[in-house]
Amino acid sequence: MEERRLVGRILRHWKEIADRGRLPRRDDVTAWMQGDDGANCLLIAVEWPIELSHFVVVGVNLAVGLCRTDTLLSCARQVVLSRRGLMIEGVARLRGGDIRYRAVLLPLSEDRRRIDHVLGATNYRSLRTNEVLTTQISFRRLPIAPTER
Repeated sequence: MEERRLVGRILRHWKEIADRGRLPRRDDVTAWMQGDDGANCLLIAVEWPIELSHFVVVGVNLAVGLCRTDTLLSCARQVVLSRRGLMIEGVARLRGGDIRYRAVLLPLSEDRRRIDHVLGATNYRSLRTNEVLTTQISFRRLPIAPTER
């Protein structure tokens, strides 16, 4: 059965490649970035120092950001240095409405050693009436990415 939620689909596909013993490459995610899911995906080119990193692709639905750029780069830094994906969940305001979102940031590598891109994907839904709008954001590190064998 196909996962309905974008973050779950992206994470599953990333893990399928990583479970074969290598980090996914940028070419491995091109189809996601160009398909329907691309509207909720982003790609960061990793530079050193990390503050020089920049967006290569930002999906149309992410043009209105869920978090400040410095926060996103801080999260990307965690992904690069720890070689782990990062799941981020929280609530925010988007286009005048309250939402609950889930995002994932995942490392990519062309040479299997150096992380050169970070793939991001997010999905969200309107906040239900019984849910509280808080500023708390939850971060969860995903398993360590494979290294070259």
